[in-house]
Amino acid sequence: MLNTLLLAVALMLVIEGLLPFVAPRVWRETFRRVTELGDGQIRFIGLSSMLVGIVLLTVFR
Repeated sequence: MLNTLLLAVALMLVIEGLLPFVAPRVWRETFRRVTELGDGQIRFIGLSSMLVGIVLLTVFR
């Protein structure tokens, strides 16, 4: 179980690092826009991401 969790975290880090590596200007602009969002909007994005992740885990498990 721990091994699977560590592999998932490692894969997440690789995927998270792709955009800054491939297109740093786009990443910087996207990050700037996110910092201008309100707390409610950021929470909604976080909730949406979690729900999509849960659905994907359920489907592919």
